[in-house]
Amino acid sequence: MNSCPTAGRPLRRDAELNRRRIIDAAQELFAAKGLEPNLNDVARHAGVGVGTVYRRFPGKEQLIEEIYADGLGMLTGLAESALRLEDSWLGFEFYVRQMCEKTATDRAMREIVFSKAYGGERVREARDRLVPLLQQLVARAQADGHLRDGVSSTDLPIFALLAGTVSEFAGEVDSQLWRRYVEMLLDGMRARPDQDGLPVAALADTTLDRVMQMWEPAGPG
Repeated sequence: MNSCPTAGRPLRRDAELNRRRIIDAAQELFAAKGLEPNLNDVARHAGVGVGTVYRRFPGKEQLIEEIYADGLGMLTGLAESALRLEDSWLGFEFYVRQMCEKTATDRAMREIVFSKAYGGERVREARDRLVPLLQQLVARAQADGHLRDGVSSTDLPIFALLAGTVSEFAGEVDSQLWRRYVEMLLDGMRARPDQDGLPVAALADTTLDRVMQMWEPAGPG
């Protein structure tokens, strides 16, 4: 009479192991290839049957949500840590470097963070929590005289995309090359008394939102 509950436990453990294997495989594939791989690709990479993947994630949107809502939460945590640093320039530098590292080494991370074409409510909520923190990072560094006038929080996604482009272009030869250009960007953002104004204004928040809605990297399918 007591054998049924005991017999069920290994199945639950196996199910959780399979779920973890699927998520780990998806993270590896998405980091390398962006959002293009489908659930069949994930199943092959995980070494499980396609049916096993579909039982846990009926569509790729659900799998993306599982992985990248947490990824956005991590970026929010980094921004909060940066704001706790007393020196506003060090905080700004810290966040830019960390953001660029995450997006240079995970192609899907930058696609899901900077495109509104994909991702469900959890991703949207996580992105919305991040935006005001980035505005604070920029505002206080400028108020303290460290960050040049004209830099906007809407520039930060562009920096991350630039780092990612370097990584895609040269990553097979030098996986750390993107760091060189991040340091150049940071040096160019320091406030100096002899600086000319920037030749083109940053995107407005509403314009950036429109760009993010229009940019559709290869995604769920």
